[in-house]
Amino acid sequence: MSKHNKAVGTHTKGAILKGKCFCEAVVYEVEDAFEYAMNCHCSVCRRATGSAYKAMAGIKLDALSVTGGGDNLMIYGGAVDHDVRCRTCGSFLYSLVRDGQYVHVSMGTLMDEPSLKPTRHIYVGSKAPWHTITDDLPQFDEL
Repeated sequence: MSKHNKAVGTHTKGAILKGKCFCEAVVYEVEDAFEYAMNCHCSVCRRATGSAYKAMAGIKLDALSVTGGGDNLMIYGGAVDHDVRCRTCGSFLYSLVRDGQYVHVSMGTLMDEPSLKPTRHIYVGSKAPWHTITDDLPQFDEL
């Protein structure tokens, strides 16, 4: 069983958001208490998502719980920091980051609307040359 299959309920700060992969084999819940949210344009996130950027929201690991399909998780990367996808459809669900203490939830997999929306664009210095950022969020060449 994955260490990500923790029971929900250890936090009571915010509402619980539901998320799932494309084929619905993996379902998760996360507290609506993200500490930050941003759009990352680095080449790693672009390749991992197959898109111009990864819209992500960060929160401590224990605020996220895989509630269904935990045996269908595919881990890519190291033991401590890695990406988590659905083994069946390949949906990029979240990344374990910051020495395994936080998760960066792929916001596109959320079924519910989070309170916090992306507040900035990061790694714009390496963004896809074919993509034009059209919103007014602050842009940073790096983190």
